[in-house]
Amino acid sequence: MTERLKIGFDAKRIVRNGTGLGSYGRTLVNDLASYPLELRLYAPDQGRDQLRLQIKQQENVSFCYPAPSHLPFSKALWRSKGIVNDLKRDGIQVFHGLSGELPIGIRQSGIKSVVTIHDLIFLRHPEFYHWIDTKIYAWKFRQTIREADHIIAISACTKRDIMEYGGDLISEDRISLIYQSCAPKFKSASAAKGGERYILSVGSIEARKNILLAVKALPYLPEEVKLVIVGRHTPYTDEVSAYAQKKGLSHRIRIMHGVSDEELPKLYAEAEAFVYPSRYEGFGIPIIEAISCGLPVVACTGSCLEEAGGPDSLYVDPDDAQAMAHAIRQVLRGAEGRDKRIENSQQYIKRFAGNDVAGQVAELYRQLL
Repeated sequence: MTERLKIGFDAKRIVRNGTGLGSYGRTLVNDLASYPLELRLYAPDQGRDQLRLQIKQQENVSFCYPAPSHLPFSKALWRSKGIVNDLKRDGIQVFHGLSGELPIGIRQSGIKSVVTIHDLIFLRHPEFYHWIDTKIYAWKFRQTIREADHIIAISACTKRDIMEYGGDLISEDRISLIYQSCAPKFKSASAAKGGERYILSVGSIEARKNILLAVKALPYLPEEVKLVIVGRHTPYTDEVSAYAQKKGLSHRIRIMHGVSDEELPKLYAEAEAFVYPSRYEGFGIPIIEAISCGLPVVACTGSCLEEAGGPDSLYVDPDDAQAMAHAIRQVLRGAEGRDKRIENSQQYIKRFAGNDVAGQVAELYRQLL
């Protein structure tokens, strides 16, 4: 019997982030657990129970935490450097940074390393970040690509950005394009019949995500169609609410925070369409979730969203509210060609199936060794 490879993961986001990087890590680890691998998840603490417990309990999957310490910043220091000693102690053969970071010294340790880079928006669009954050993120990016034996880009768009901003620190043969997969819970979601009509948007409610465009499109849509916005609150959320109130649209929008893991697929399944007006993304997994739940999608041009949604979703300029409204009208129930769009899109997203993605990642681990 072949000995299982020992793979370590940076699991901070798995136990702390409800969506985005957290979803990516949890879905990938759960899919990889069916391969002949021993998976060790290194997290600075246990994080949130509801997130940690989404990792299926299997004999080849375990969590590892740093030794208790009362020193300030001990968890951050462990994750950025001290973790390397724990990886060597545990006989880890490949370490996978799931959220764009690797610990300092991993290359020198002799442990092979892979890092998934989701996006470089802080370099492409620094206007959406505090200036000091862009400096820190840029330093971490350069440090990480120096340390990494191999890089996974989650979209062709992100791969292009890595090549552009990595410069002479990176060569194309060190980058693999491996898409992220969608959690299976979205494929099995079922809708109740006869509820209110609404279009849905999911993602942090921040300026870059541009949900105000969908709010501005509402006056051009049937009065009974509402907009449900699910995501983390930011100051931009208040801007959206204030605009809706000023324009007499408050009764047509519902903003929801802290939606549970069980509730989210149901919200998708009962919606009439999905909108994702983001100005720039590394990939756009909510688009895949929406299509999995049988929704037609309207998104924006300018980044990688066409790559996520495929040719049968609709894309508009991120500043054109009337174009957004026109596209939404084309995908509401009863619109000509709606069912065909959904069917074709569901065929398109089969390339993001979990087993296929995990298989590519597992093969990459083997190649590194």
